[in-house]
Amino acid sequence: MQEDDGPEFISLLSPEEEEEMDNEQTPEELSILPLKNTVLFPGVVIPITVGRDKSIKLINDAYKKEKIIGVVAQKSELVEDPDPDDVYQVGVIAHIIKMLKMPDGNTTVIIQGKRRFKIKEILKTEPYIRATVDPIIDIKLDKDEELDATVSALKDLSTEIIHMSPHLPSEASIAIKNIDSPRFLINFISSNLTVTVAEKQELLESVDFKTRAKLVLQHLSKEQQLLELKNQIHSKVKVDLDKQQRDYFLNQQLKAIQEELGADSPDKEIENMRERAKKKKWNKEVEAAFTKELSK
Repeated sequence: MQEDDGPEFISLLSPEEEEEMDNEQTPEELSILPLKNTVLFPGVVIPITVGRDKSIKLINDAYKKEKIIGVVAQKSELVEDPDPDDVYQVGVIAHIIKMLKMPDGNTTVIIQGKRRFKIKEILKTEPYIRATVDPIIDIKLDKDEELDATVSALKDLSTEIIHMSPHLPSEASIAIKNIDSPRFLINFISSNLTVTVAEKQELLESVDFKTRAKLVLQHLSKEQQLLELKNQIHSKVKVDLDKQQRDYFLNQQLKAIQEELGADSPDKEIENMRERAKKKKWNKEVEAAFTKELSK
């Protein structure tokens, strides 16, 4: 589990905040901000780095007003000036929490995803993309044993992966355990999965909760297997290195002991044998065989 944009903030969404978010009205029009390498999910708070002129103007304009924008992922990170065909049609309404001007000229913006939308019609592309949008309504979940079992499985597998990975903060497992909302749990885990933008976009666009949960569990299971394999390889390499270091240390000790006792070290004995061999009148075959054995 886990940018153009940086790591996730561990910020949890309470059930009350989620209900309030669901009840917010979706604007008919939104300024659309394309992101490289990042898919924003509802409820999740992330920092993004804004460097393109169009994006900086969009953020500045929105920050002076309602601080609400539409965030979509780019289909390819290689496109520097994306047009409507270069971005996914399903995105997330975002609230700009904070904006920071950086010394390098870029702008870092803290945003929180609100709810999903689908682009309906492009109104203009200059100075940035403006579009009409339709909200995507989340279906209310019915509490039952299957839902409880799904949530439990998601939390257990995520926590196990966090403990297995040395690069993930331990606070992440505490955050996972304290998430009460099944939908936000899915969004939080999806946002932090080590998968492609296209795979995250598939999760974002999936409407049915059970389908999304199944996809997330599949990704988590694959990630767990990869981590187990990496850890096994790391352990084997460490054992091999430890054995080499131990053998080297023992050989050095043996040489020191032999020198203290006045005995020749193995290296010295080999050198003496080479010197004596020079005085022998062997044919080429015998000389080659001797040299080969001495080199072992």
